[in-house]
Amino acid sequence: MKHEHWMYPMELSPHEDKICSRLKHTGRLFVFLRKNRALIFSDEIHQKLLMMYADYPRGKPMISPTLLGMVTILQAYEQLSDASAVLETLFDQRWQMVLGGLGIEHPIVSQGVLCDFRHRLVKYNLDVLLLEQTVEVARKVGGFSHKRLRIALDSAPLEGAGRVEDTFNLIGHSLELLLDCAAQIKEVNEAEIIQESGTQLLGQSSIKAALDIDWSDVSEKREAINTLLKDVTSLRQWLGKQDESLTNNQYLKESLSLLEDVLVQNIEPDPDGGGSKILDGTVSDRRISISDGDMRHGRKSSSRTINGFKQHIAIDLDHKLVLATLVRPANESEHRSDQWLKPKVERYGDVISKHIDRGYLASKWTAELYAQGKKVVAKPWNPATHGKFGKKNFTIDLRAKMVLCPAGNQQKITGKSGSFRAKFSSKICSVCPIKNKCSNSKTGRTIQIHDQEAMLQSLKSYTETAEGRSESRERVKVEHVLASICNRKGPRARYIGLRLNEYDLNRTAMITNLHVAMNMAA
Repeated sequence: MKHEHWMYPMELSPHEDKICSRLKHTGRLFVFLRKNRALIFSDEIHQKLLMMYADYPRGKPMISPTLLGMVTILQAYEQLSDASAVLETLFDQRWQMVLGGLGIEHPIVSQGVLCDFRHRLVKYNLDVLLLEQTVEVARKVGGFSHKRLRIALDSAPLEGAGRVEDTFNLIGHSLELLLDCAAQIKEVNEAEIIQESGTQLLGQSSIKAALDIDWSDVSEKREAINTLLKDVTSLRQWLGKQDESLTNNQYLKESLSLLEDVLVQNIEPDPDGGGSKILDGTVSDRRISISDGDMRHGRKSSSRTINGFKQHIAIDLDHKLVLATLVRPANESEHRSDQWLKPKVERYGDVISKHIDRGYLASKWTAELYAQGKKVVAKPWNPATHGKFGKKNFTIDLRAKMVLCPAGNQQKITGKSGSFRAKFSSKICSVCPIKNKCSNSKTGRTIQIHDQEAMLQSLKSYTETAEGRSESRERVKVEHVLASICNRKGPRARYIGLRLNEYDLNRTAMITNLHVAMNMAA
């Protein structure tokens, strides 16, 4: 099997035909992959995959990247590790049939080759190309149209694979990395550096165990953080006495920068007791893991927290094909994903309608589509009113720049972009006969006017009609597709970092698209 081009017969052999006949109900995708492997991995795709290996040593045999691409699809289909995928090529006849190796006595690939292929795909963004190719397969076998797209977007949480750490462990872990880096560069034992620098906690099996305090006691925790920071100072002073060959080393600088970032995000001066203390509150974009620097704290809803990422997909509503994917940190708002999803989706054609939830309403792409006269279908924001009159009870006239309250009072819209509002004075509100139904504020009621208020008012009116409610329900398709992908992938990230987890999302989305193509062909 070790040759540059993946050579295989087009026609089914009698043995393959027998296997396919037993896969009529379960495992039909194996049959589809076998019969359409030339369509999935065309000559053009083959040449692009070959370009990833331009730096490959000459004279060394290379497994066809097209074959490795098919292994990747099978691996995603059954959600197997590299080690398990290697074994399946040897023991599962369905895999052997798809890969053109029925009856082989040795594994077709190795773990190292699969790992190398994965990183090359990510480096050259060819996992995105393979996802696009599955859409092309659907077009050729089932007639998917690229011209006028009705799309829907949705997101789901993804728990990170890195260890989530508190402030003590973040500082301790980054200190240990710095110590390990310095020891490797100097080619000495870590214990030697610990002795020279005079640190107290480094080298212990657990920083928190070494501190040995009552963690419910605020004063002891404050003293403990300063004890840990003494180790930071000691190691910094030791580094200041070292040669430039150590201090100018790129890897040591990166380790030191990581420590400094953790300190800035978590420590502040203590104005009362002197020294330092753990920062009150949480800074934006705070790092929560040393092992995975892309993970963040976030929320999917008011009651559901995430330690890791959000994964986004955009689908074609008419065929439920996944057109684009994205993985972003969990603390990032949904609407910011549009800047990456938009160019991916528009490669297929013009978007004529966009179905979204409230999280994507604030995006520039949504505003652009509405301004172009394209259809945006979403439920507008509906802030809690706690039994009082809400914004929907006020009449907003954007042309006249006036707001009419339920009691019949008018107020002009003032302000600038991002802070437009209509402010009813306390003089008006204090004598209003229905004040108790509107607001308890002593300074009067304020109505915030969004920059895209015209779009929000239009959405409000449309979703209150039978047609609007019917179109809004179509978004359930993207929820079902995303749920299917998440069920296959599982709730926890398989890899470290944004890009590798996006690769994992891409290859799982390929399975969804191939299932759609298979059904369209049938």
